[in-house]
Amino acid sequence: MEQETELHKRPIRSFVLRQGRLTEAQQRAIDTSMPIFGVAYAPQPLNLDELFGRSESPKILEIGFGMGETTARIAQSQPGSDFLGIEVHTPGVGSLLKQINELSLKNLRLIQHDAVEVLNHMIADASLDGIHIFFPDPWHKKRHHKRRLIQKGFVGLLSRKLKSGGYLHMATDWQEYAEWAMEILQAEPMLENTVEAYSPKPDYRPLTKFENRGIKLGHGVWDLIFRRK
Repeated sequence: MEQETELHKRPIRSFVLRQGRLTEAQQRAIDTSMPIFGVAYAPQPLNLDELFGRSESPKILEIGFGMGETTARIAQSQPGSDFLGIEVHTPGVGSLLKQINELSLKNLRLIQHDAVEVLNHMIADASLDGIHIFFPDPWHKKRHHKRRLIQKGFVGLLSRKLKSGGYLHMATDWQEYAEWAMEILQAEPMLENTVEAYSPKPDYRPLTKFENRGIKLGHGVWDLIFRRK
């Protein structure tokens, strides 16, 4: 109840809405493919088995997929799993829809809406096998830390949506944010770390161009993988 009160008292916003430039190809993908692969926000539980047309497949949620390159590559490499991506920025939605068409992906659906509202109203408790949060905005300045996605109340909400044994995987290239997230995740009673501290990068998470460039420059990347007890 304390976590729910915290979430409703100060709504978390995981983004600042920067519209950006929408290319013709992205707009075309939105016009033609959003009715097929998009899920309209509605304040009622979503039946994931019906959405994907199968019931035995693992269901993975990704929050903030950006331009969608990583999301598309993971979905392509794991055709036996189903992926639901949440993103608010229209160019990113258009970009991922374009990749869905180019790669003929059948196991990926998108919601363009605030993740907190989607989790609160559309995702049933204990319904997810995994949650991905890759390179969320670190909000570097201390006065902006309250805007960070990884907060005590939000982690509690995420944990309730996971099945027993389901995993929460966060990756960041900002060490201070990694330390911040580690402290919050370790304090969540529903979760346990899958390793002693930070995890090796799992094979399913591909290196992005940005990440690969950073590694060559000596920048670090931290993966945190926790499991629902």
